[in-house]
Amino acid sequence: MSDEKPTRRDILRPLHLLGIALGCGVFAMVVTLVSTGAFTARVNTAIANGTYDGLTPFALGLVVGGGAFIATLLILAMLMLAVDPADVTKTIDRPVLFDAEDDADEPDSDAPGRPRPSE
Repeated sequence: MSDEKPTRRDILRPLHLLGIALGCGVFAMVVTLVSTGAFTARVNTAIANGTYDGLTPFALGLVVGGGAFIATLLILAMLMLAVDPADVTKTIDRPVLFDAEDDADEPDSDAPGRPRPSE
């Protein structure tokens, strides 16, 4: 592992967030296309003959993919609001969700002169 610790600004660049949202949208679109049978001969023949009722699988895939893209982008933007701007330039050297390790705040149970909880 390298000694350089990335800052939150390096991790959470807007282009990376757009890439994550785009990946989620494309994944949702591919799942929709496969599950609606867009690549089967029966569906393609029905579309070509004009007997397919409703939204075509490709149009439905675009709608679902676009919705997933927008929903993911909104969720990531809301999560970005939870980040304190003062923490953006700090380096990350421990897991983010762990409590801060304050050795001075925690009483040492073996230290002399301190009462034990049972006393």
